[in-house]
Formats: sequence, C-alpha cells, structure tokens
Amino acid sequence: MNVAIILAGGVGSRMGAGRPKQFIEVEGKPIIAHTLERFQCHPEIDGIEIVCVESHIGCIKEVVGQGGFSKVQWVTRGGETFQDSVIQGVRNLKAVLKESDVVLIHYAVSPLVTEEMISDAIRVAKQKGNCVSATPCYLLMGSNDNGQCSTQWVDREKIMQLNSPQSFQYGYVVQLYQEAEERGILDQVEPHTTSLMYRLGRTIYFSKGNQANIKITTREDLDLLEGYLLLQKKRKENEG
Repeated sequence: MNVAIILAGGVGSRMGAGRPKQFIEVEGKPIIAHTLERFQCHPEIDGIEIVCVESHIGCIKEVVGQGGFSKVQWVTRGGETFQDSVIQGVRNLKAVLKESDVVLIHYAVSPLVTEEMISDAIRVAKQKGNCVSATPCYLLMGSNDNGQCSTQWVDREKIMQLNSPQSFQYGYVVQLYQEAEERGILDQVEPHTTSLMYRLGRTIYFSKGNQANIKITTREDLDLLEGYLLLQKKRKENEG
C-alpha cells in the first residue's frame, strides 16, 4: 500500500486570517481540498490519513464529505508539535501497513504537489527506504550573521531545498522514531522528520521537486496559489 499522511494541524498564526490556513478558500474551496485532490486522483495512492488537532476534526470531515474524497480512510488527532503529529499518524496505521508499504508525509497547505512528484516519491522510497522532495537553490546564498547583514558566501551548489512529500517505507519511519525516543532526542531537534534524520546520522535521498510546490505561509503565498490555479485552469480550457 501507498498511504498519504496529510498534516493539517496548523493554526495559521502568521497568516492573520482568523482561521487555520488549510481552511482558507481559494478558487471556491479550502486549500486542504486542493491538496487532497492531488492524492485522491493519483492512481498509486491507496489511502489517505489526515492528522489534525482535535478541535478541527469536524471541519476536516466536512471537507472530506463535500469533496467526495473516498480515499480518506482515517482522520487522526495530532499532537502539539510536528513530530508528535507525525508519530500519531504513523502509529495509527500500525494495524494496516506492512514494513515495506510506503507513507508519504505531506503538508495540507502545499496544494501544488504534482502527479510526477508523488510517483517519484513512491519510487525512491521503495528503492532506498526514504526520500524527500528536493530542488536546487536557484537564488544567491549568503550567511545570515545577525539578521541585518551577510559576510560569508554560501555555495548554492552544495545546498538543496527540502520540501514535502517526505516519504518512507513504513518500517523505516517506525524504527526512526523508535530510536529517537530511546535516545531521548525528540525534544532536542528542530520539529521535522528530516532534521531528526540528520541528528541520527541518516542519509536522506532525493525525489523530484518543483519550485511551484509552495507551502502556504503568508498572504503573498495565497496570491501565488490563486494565480497558479487560474493559470492551470486557463491552460486546460485552451486545451479543451
């Protein structure tokens, strides 16, 4: 099986919209609905699990029902942090997944993930055990010395931008978090699976990325999302 774990626990504090950003409507539907569509329509995705805070479960189920997202089989209560939510989502699937099955961890507010990216994430995870959607750094890079200036050049050829989906064979990610808990380091690293892997000395493999696969964080991101969706709609109309 290939299961997408959609993390939908954000509260949207940086957006200032008065509601969690995954529920902000763009082109007539919530952002999370756009994200779910990408995985619902992908032929290799067998199931979808949504992880969210308990207070949002009702809203999530309403979105799932209105959108007809039949692949959503689980809506799971998340934790207080990214890591807690991932752990909850992974553990909830223990009874249904084998060690060789693939889970794709993806942000609910990254709705521009493509079919090609999902397919490549599944492929690499099956081959290597793990992978993260990655793109080269196209902008100039420099040190951030004090938030106001830079004094050191950073070679962008030695850096990759890491994004979601972050994909794993199920047995791999279970063992990853088990080791982290046994070593007592979950609270000592940045709250992401990739940073935990670096702390544990793991190698992270790359799957295909895309510069358009933005994570909606600011109002400017909302404008970019709306513009991109309108462009895609126009292209489909012209093709038709």
